[in-house]
Amino acid sequence: MPHVVRCPICRAEVSWEGNPHRPFCSERCRLIDLGAWTEGKYRIPGKKLKRDQENESDEDKENSS
Repeated sequence: MPHVVRCPICRAEVSWEGNPHRPFCSERCRLIDLGAWTEGKYRIPGKKLKRDQENESDEDKENSS
């Protein structure tokens, strides 16, 4: 019995095995998801950095090169 999953974008049922777009049902849904990431609609939670910490990190990288 083939493993069936739901597409995270359109919720259509799709076979996992042999699906080149998994976990999506199609290239269209895969590209919709990619577009959402590039537009910043998905975020991974993390600790906010202060501006000074960001600048120090950049300087550390430049000095270690």
